[in-house]
Amino acid sequence: MAGEKVFRALHRYAPVQPRKARLVATLVRGLPVNDALATLQHTPRRAAYLFRKVVRSAMANASNDPEVDLNALVVQDARADMGPLLGGRPRWRPRAMGRATPILKRTSHLFIVLGESEARRTRRAPAAPAQGQEQEEVAPEAVE
Repeated sequence: MAGEKVFRALHRYAPVQPRKARLVATLVRGLPVNDALATLQHTPRRAAYLFRKVVRSAMANASNDPEVDLNALVVQDARADMGPLLGGRPRWRPRAMGRATPILKRTSHLFIVLGESEARRTRRAPAAPAQGQEQEEVAPEAVE
């Protein structure tokens, strides 16, 4: 959409495997920012702590714009892309039949995009009934 403001934050070389970080990314994708932070606060995965820092960083980027309501932000995109393998000199793990395989220390690039939610950006009042139509009144039920 034209004119839609988005705010990005990125944590490169995060010491977590991308496969495990993607599980956390799917938890917060599409959530309002406050709900995403609450979800990440109570998720017992290492990637949740790292994603929480990235969401806060994106919120700090958004706070530089005075026209943006921070409570109206939504996590539009959350990704965990593969980073480089750590370790200059590889270490080896013994395997069956005398073979050896390298120990892979994987890293991730964590990526968050925040944007304003469509409902809060329009700020429309509820539609009034059309002329000639009466609005139904709902009577409260009696409590017994």
